Amino acid sequence: MTDRIYMSSPDVGQAEEDALVRAIRSGWVAPLGPEVDGFEADLAAYTGRGHGVALSSGTGALHLAMLAMGVTPGSAVVTSSMTFAATTNAITYCGATPVLVDSDESGNVDPELLAHAVTDQLAQGVHVSAIVPVDLLGKVADHAAIATTAAAHDIPLVVDAAESLGAARDGRPAGSAGACAIVSFNGNKIMTTSGGGALLTDDGDFAQRIRYLATQARQPAAHYEHTEIGYNYRMSNLLAGLGRAQLARLPEMIERRRGWRRHYRDLFADVDGVRLFGAPDGVDDPVNHDNFWLTSILVDSEVTGWSTEDLRIHLESLQIESRPLWKPMHLQPIFAHVPAYTNGTSERLFRTGLSLPSGSSLTDLQFDRVVTAIRDFTKEAHA
Repeated sequence: MTDRIYMSSPDVGQAEEDALVRAIRSGWVAPLGPEVDGFEADLAAYTGRGHGVALSSGTGALHLAMLAMGVTPGSAVVTSSMTFAATTNAITYCGATPVLVDSDESGNVDPELLAHAVTDQLAQGVHVSAIVPVDLLGKVADHAAIATTAAAHDIPLVVDAAESLGAARDGRPAGSAGACAIVSFNGNKIMTTSGGGALLTDDGDFAQRIRYLATQARQPAAHYEHTEIGYNYRMSNLLAGLGRAQLARLPEMIERRRGWRRHYRDLFADVDGVRLFGAPDGVDDPVNHDNFWLTSILVDSEVTGWSTEDLRIHLESLQIESRPLWKPMHLQPIFAHVPAYTNGTSERLFRTGLSLPSGSSLTDLQFDRVVTAIRDFTKEAHA
């Protein structure tokens, strides 16, 4: 049976094995420990933040960030419609209502439409308790413009950078914007701790508040004393050790994915009606670049004569994973009732976009299989 090729498998090797052995031999197998402390310091340094808090998931980090920022039941949180459900789910955990805003051509939230959504909600008497923009597929949103809107209305800005660690915009690394930002280390992300996430901030008191809430809100007493509801959201020492090894290798993993982006550029260069979604040439720009987490294409089926779904089914028949871009939250049945400010962009991107195998763990032989499968498909479609 042909081995399956995944879009973004974990990239782990000897360095990660050594880190896990080191953590186990230290005796710190339970949650917290020196690897957690070290990972938090490493993350803060990498993103230019004052503090990092390692947590059990990016979703948990986002949930705690909004709780600590004062997101309350009955309030609204303005966020990107084109995102994974974790963003809007975390808002509902707080009892707040997501207010969904459409994309610009980058796929990230449209700053002008977001500003309109905020002012319109406020004009209706809605309490907007936070703004949560999302960095889509490793591309950093226009946080400078978004921050202007947040500051004008004194609304906390929490950045969902779950997908963008290692990217940069205007010379600022992903995770450095907002009062705080969150990143994810889920198994398919640019780097992984198997499961896990982190919160990044420059406010030491805020970081300590997050740690407190994430550790069941336990008071500093000899016995177990609780005056608030807490959560079991801290990262284990073992997974933090894995994360430290991954973070040290992140530049080389990004470079590997950058190489696949270049190959996809060349593959589709002569296919009319297909263009890359994101930086098409993979040029190394230290000021503005995505992290090449997933390379995606946009297909104009009227030109090609085939759709992204046609290609996806073909690849699936060959045990090659691909996936449409995120289905916008305003199209999801569970969020169909919430306010949405749309311009049609995210719906078009969802309809025409497909993410392709992009992982740094892909072998050359596996990538050759992907290229051959796509090339055969496009040739047959034009036969």
